[in-house]
Formats: sequence, structure tokens, C-alpha cells
Amino acid sequence: MAILLLGPTGSGKTALSLALGERFGGEIVSCDSVAVYRGMDLGTAKPSPAEQARLPHHLIDVADPDQPFTAGDYSRQARAALGEIAGRGKLPIVTGGTGLYLRALTEGLFAGPAREEGLRERLRRSADRRPAGWLHRVLARLDPASAARIHANDAPKLIRAIEICLAGQKPLSEVLDDRLLARDPLTGFRLLRIGLNPPRRPLYDRLNRRASAMFADGLVEETRSLLERFGPVKALDSLGYRQALALLAGTLSAEEAIEAAQQGHRNYAKRQLTWFRREPEVHWIEAFGDEPGTVEAAAALAAHHLAGC
Repeated sequence: MAILLLGPTGSGKTALSLALGERFGGEIVSCDSVAVYRGMDLGTAKPSPAEQARLPHHLIDVADPDQPFTAGDYSRQARAALGEIAGRGKLPIVTGGTGLYLRALTEGLFAGPAREEGLRERLRRSADRRPAGWLHRVLARLDPASAARIHANDAPKLIRAIEICLAGQKPLSEVLDDRLLARDPLTGFRLLRIGLNPPRRPLYDRLNRRASAMFADGLVEETRSLLERFGPVKALDSLGYRQALALLAGTLSAEEAIEAAQQGHRNYAKRQLTWFRREPEVHWIEAFGDEPGTVEAAAALAAHHLAGC
């Protein structure tokens, strides 16, 4: 058996995972696309050193920010971690908010065309020279179905979809349909999905406070250090770090950077909930994970699931 804790950023997944892990003899497998990077601490809300000392944690600090780390890399390493944890007689608890990584772990990924960095760079340069929305318009001509699914501001996904269309001579939407049966789903584990969906206003208040605290605790200094060590790597184009970079570049004031980070986290929470609502058989708890009632409700679900193993 394995527990999957889902939910938006700021919903208390870390606190709940630790409570369940200590009660049921678990180990934590992070499912966060930024927490995999060493040195990216303040902007990721990684479990603190004290929290990590309470239980073994996996898939945190496994790559440097200038090292590519894909959903496929995550799937392979996380599956290996699940097997090792279960082999020790412990309960794997997968915790995090990166929906694509979770899907890669549970369902596998289709084998799309290889990345073509030359094409990607040409697309990036072209997008920089043209009005906003150009990449989305290109994709809409090549693959209307994928364009309807991908946000107009999500440049990495737009570029990948265009790349697949051009390299594979087939729209991404058709490639996904063709590969659906060729996925490699996770086997050997009964999965218990527990989702956190706290009330929206308190969640947004918590996210606003967290974003402010990141800057107060030294996010800009951390970002400056990472930039000096690794350059403007893709990993730094993530929430919090993106706004800190703008502050360092002088395009945003400190107040504007914090407000942009707060808005970004609120928007991200909305997208996460939309994604996770497509997950099958989720037991939703309408509260934060650090509330006593949530811990007891989740523990009851876990105990019932374990009894059926």
C-alpha cells in the first residue's frame, strides 16, 4: 500500500504526511518539481531540517538547479524509492503538489519525440521578438485541441507541444491518444488518495503570508546566490524565484515582487485543484492538513485501507 497526499500549495500536506508517517511507520516521498533541487529552499516550502529529521524523506535535494530533471526522471526515482520503502516494511507516503509528477509516478508517461534544443531556442527567441500570445497562436494553428488545453502564458508546455507537432508530424493531442494504451502504470501497490481542499479564503490568506515570509527570510539573497552559481537556469523560473529575479533586475520593486508572488501562488493553487480533481478515487477532506480533525479523518482512512491489504 502507498498513500498519495494531494492538494494545493499551502494546504498542510507536509504536516499531515508527518502525522500519518509517525502513526503508521511511514517514509515520505516528495512530489514537488522544485524541491528536487539543492539550494532552492526558501522558495519551495521544503520540509524544514527539523521536519526532515522526524522521518526519512526521499526525492528532496537530488539534483543541482542546472541539471535537467524531468517527470520521467521523477517517476523512475520515485518508483525505486517506493520499492525500497516497502521492502523495509514501511509505508510510502507520497506528498506534494506537482500533478504531472504524480501522474508520471502512477500512470507512466508516453514516449514522445526527443527534445530538440535548437528548435526550442528558436521558438524562445521568436516568442521574445513577437507580441504576447504568439506561441499560443502558433499551437492553435498546428493543434487546436492542445491549444485549448494549455494556458496561453505557459511557454514551456506550448514549446513542447509545438516541438512534438513539428518533430513527429502529428499533433500532441493525437500522440497522446496513440500512446494512452502504451503507458506504464505503477504496479504492486494499493493506492489510497487523500486530498486536502481547505476553504479558499483562509488558504489564500495563508499563501499571502507565506509569500511575504519567503522574502523576509532571505529569498532574494538565496536567488542571487543561485544566479551567481548556476546562471539564469530554468529552475529559477518558478514561483517566488521568478519574482525575486525581477526584483534583482530592477523591473519590480520589493512590494510589487511580493504582491506578484502572492498572486502567483493563489493562481497556482487554483490550477492544482483543477488538476487533482481529475485524479480517480480521491478521498477529499475540506480542511487544512495541520488541523486535528484532518489528521484523525486521514488516519481512519489509512487504517481502513491497511486493514484491507
